[in-house]
Amino acid sequence: MKTHTRIALVLALTLPVAAFASSSTDSKIEDAAKASYNYRTVLEDRVTVKSNDGVVTLTGIVQDSSEKALAEDTVENLPGVVSVNNRIEVKSDFPEHSDAWIAFKIHSELLLKANVSATATRVDVKDGIVTLTGKAINNAQKDLTEAYVKDIDNVKAVRNEMVVEAPATASATVGEVIDDASITSEVKYALLSHRSTSAISTKVTTNDSVVVISGVAGSDAEKDLVTKLAQDARGVKSVVNNMTVKS
Repeated sequence: MKTHTRIALVLALTLPVAAFASSSTDSKIEDAAKASYNYRTVLEDRVTVKSNDGVVTLTGIVQDSSEKALAEDTVENLPGVVSVNNRIEVKSDFPEHSDAWIAFKIHSELLLKANVSATATRVDVKDGIVTLTGKAINNAQKDLTEAYVKDIDNVKAVRNEMVVEAPATASATVGEVIDDASITSEVKYALLSHRSTSAISTKVTTNDSVVVISGVAGSDAEKDLVTKLAQDARGVKSVVNNMTVKS
């Protein structure tokens, strides 16, 4: 068999396999994004994911720029993703820093935080004053919910009227398993949105819900704060903080 004929035959046999492999990877990327906690629960399926040879295009409409960033970062953490083309539009239903905006930010924050419940917490905002009602499984959860709410921009005061009521069964206390891509994105979001850690350059990876952080901290206190913020993200089992501290 002539050399050029043999090469043509090899190409004919391998190209369909490569195309199939690429198509399979694209499908896995799209399915993983759609199944992720962030896309299902935080973004509520408002973002469409389309992958072509690992290049992912995101479309849809979200309420806030933080949601747009969360959508992109979640996909970037998925295996097989080469790059992300973020075409998501931000069209808010309410003015920034309005009472409705504050209520939205509180709901989003509670969805991303561990040991609190966005679904069991009712939020009402009037002139920047937040009233919390609903149920907490214990006083610690009630207090933690209030603490997270106080950290939201433009919240002037919090009236915590949540009722402590233990769950009827033990299974009711078991949290939803969160995928690694969502956890990584949540931790990055927490670090970028916190005023004391927003300027820190970090690398965050997650494997089986264990978060590993590297980078440089300005002090031991700053490193400890990064650890705490990561531990507070929903779904995190433990945190390994390998950040170095400037001498």
